[in-house]
Amino acid sequence: MSLSLADWLAAQSTDPALASAVASMAAACVEIAAVLRSAPLTGQTGLAGQTNVQGEAQKALDVVSNDIVLNHLRANPQISILISEEMDEAVHFENQGRFIIATDPLDGSSNLDVNVTVGTIFSILEAKGGLLQRGTAQLAAGYAAYGPATSLVLTLGQGVAVFTLDEAGAFRLTTDTVSVPEASGEFAINTARERFWDAATRGYVSESVAGETGPTGKRYNMRWVGSMVADIHRILMRGGIFLYPLDSETIGKGGRLRLLYEANPMAMLIEAAGGRSTTGRERILDLLPNAIHQRVPVILGSAEEVKRVEAWYRRAG
Repeated sequence: MSLSLADWLAAQSTDPALASAVASMAAACVEIAAVLRSAPLTGQTGLAGQTNVQGEAQKALDVVSNDIVLNHLRANPQISILISEEMDEAVHFENQGRFIIATDPLDGSSNLDVNVTVGTIFSILEAKGGLLQRGTAQLAAGYAAYGPATSLVLTLGQGVAVFTLDEAGAFRLTTDTVSVPEASGEFAINTARERFWDAATRGYVSESVAGETGPTGKRYNMRWVGSMVADIHRILMRGGIFLYPLDSETIGKGGRLRLLYEANPMAMLIEAAGGRSTTGRERILDLLPNAIHQRVPVILGSAEEVKRVEAWYRRAG
């Protein structure tokens, strides 16, 4: 039988306190997976009738998932602070634990009513560093993908491991040798936003769509799920590039995706698997946050493709 998550963490000589924090997030993901399996039968896929701090309409399961994470982390004395997409302010627990966890409890929830893969994204940092730390300070990052199987994808900084939830409710190691191919023939972007794109994004997509007749000399396919976890999971498994660039509609907010609990953990995972991440002009993990819900442009995936986008931004000035 393959290693359990606990056994794998022990084999990595992981700090027991950090292993405990990872285990709490994994336990929350197990519970969320169970809730999602029965959600269509219990009528929980609709709207909750309220909005989050970003002004986005919350699904009932956004609220439920947030409560599940909150309860699991509050019970762990190693965790002192929770930053969540679904809460205006950071939650400070009564204990003086070592860690901050930043999370999007249910990424892609707009897809719930059509049974598309959704997920939970998380980042773990030392609490002593404060709420606003660069992505390079992350101790661990990961996500759960709730699809045909429930996968937990995790990095402690070196390498990426994938675990699969078994019938007994335990995560078991599937592989710990994930490697993003350096080159790829797939890109993920929401082409319905083309009218808002900047020149660099237009240039990259245009030459990719040109395929064999363009400067790359090879054919590309476009993939877009609309669930960040699903799109990044595909890229981690087989390569590609994900783009949610700054555009004329999102420029006033700084971008679309949140730095602390979406961009940073995904960038850490992609880079730990040999890929590359950028805003177009700078490495995501080097950004110094200015707010817990700060938004940024996100471009990450196969190194060769990301470098090509960066070259377009340099040309654009």
